[in-house]
Amino acid sequence: MSKQYETVIGLEVHVELATKTKIFCGCSTAFGGAPNTHTCPVCTGMPGSLPVLNKQVVEYAMAVGLATNCRIHQYCKFDRKNYFYPDNPQNYQISQLYLPICYDGGIEIETAAGKKVVGIHEIHMEEDAGKLIHDEWEDCSLVDYNRSGVPLIEIVSEPDMRSAEEVIAYLDKLRLIIQYLGASDCKLQEGSMRADVNLSVRELGSTALGTRTEMKNLNSFKAIARAIEGERARQIELLEEGKPVIQETRRWDDNKEYSYPMRSKEDAHDYRYFPDPDLVPVEISDEWLQAVRDRQPELRTEKLARYKAEFDIPDYDAGILTSSKRMADIFEETTALCGRPKKVSNWLMGETLRLLKEENREPDELTFSPSHLAKLIEMVEAGTVNQPVAKEVFEQIFREDADPERYVEEHGLKTVNDEGELKTVVADVIAANPQSVADYRNGKEKALGFLVGQTMKAMKGKANPAAVNRLLKELLQ
Repeated sequence: MSKQYETVIGLEVHVELATKTKIFCGCSTAFGGAPNTHTCPVCTGMPGSLPVLNKQVVEYAMAVGLATNCRIHQYCKFDRKNYFYPDNPQNYQISQLYLPICYDGGIEIETAAGKKVVGIHEIHMEEDAGKLIHDEWEDCSLVDYNRSGVPLIEIVSEPDMRSAEEVIAYLDKLRLIIQYLGASDCKLQEGSMRADVNLSVRELGSTALGTRTEMKNLNSFKAIARAIEGERARQIELLEEGKPVIQETRRWDDNKEYSYPMRSKEDAHDYRYFPDPDLVPVEISDEWLQAVRDRQPELRTEKLARYKAEFDIPDYDAGILTSSKRMADIFEETTALCGRPKKVSNWLMGETLRLLKEENREPDELTFSPSHLAKLIEMVEAGTVNQPVAKEVFEQIFREDADPERYVEEHGLKTVNDEGELKTVVADVIAANPQSVADYRNGKEKALGFLVGQTMKAMKGKANPAAVNRLLKELLQ
């Protein structure tokens, strides 16, 4: 009988914080920019330059720690992690080894298998390294130090996850918490959220941990799931053949769906850490901690409960609306303006998601103002525009944040509610379609739909369909 195996997974998640400037200097953290233009003597490691800690980095780290149920070290220090690599300008990285700012936390995840808590061992602050660009034409490597010194937090989980599904649920929850806090945009494709996967396998029922490997270069949830499945299979195959799993760092190639060894971890523990002599310890007073705690926003879990109680919208809608901070903000602001939560939800769940999908964009990229959507909903309710026209107007709101009242006025799209004018058009349509009139009088309901369509066509779509229906029935009696 073949052996059963269990996968044991822990994650190291690096998150670039949304500060305007770097962790120890005043250089910009903006993504992009010509190579080496967001740099200064501090972030390029020039001799004699001194780091100065960015207070906002500490506040973001505390906020994430509190939101993930961590305890906070109110006295914490920075350490130097020494290693030599071309993208690391000082030949050390300033990080936190001995006294990280947050520790001993956890978040609850939910998968098809049910709910469980994934422990968070620690969260520490550190600086990012630069970026190497390998030029294959010139056969050389170029260094861009724009990213060097960008503030990071590293969130180290306990090895509590057992499947790719649990890993994705954990990352998704973490990403939403951090986005709701405004601490980072967590865009995997831009590298502002990066996950390294530590994975080992063991026989089912065993309590001893197997030899783990660490996988890097994972920049999408799909790549992470594929890498986990691939590495699990590779390790099981080795064990089945009686070969050892080597503790090493591996690089995942998502195109080939295979991982390659990067370096052995034999000596990886020897980074020769020592306390950073240029930075004083960080002392977090009770007052400072409380101020950060008081500023914590409502997170997704609380929002979900409140939406159900306050707005009486289906669970499914509430789940989609809160799965993006931007979408939730638009929903709440529009609802506050027009007081029609179900209508707002319908526009966001229907047309908004359809247009986002068409343009291959994320909800976080929505740019229209809630006031324009609220105005459109009020115009529909008042009968100023009908539903087909409202959809056309909404596309303009979605794409260009157009003012619906002005757009309707300029394009002559107002619904015609003039009874006399409608009656004249309806009478003309009846006169022009004797066959359909006869069909309707012989009990064919479909014929009425055809006549409504002809009337709407004659009115260039600007009639009120309910009024057209009523008038047709009256005149056909």
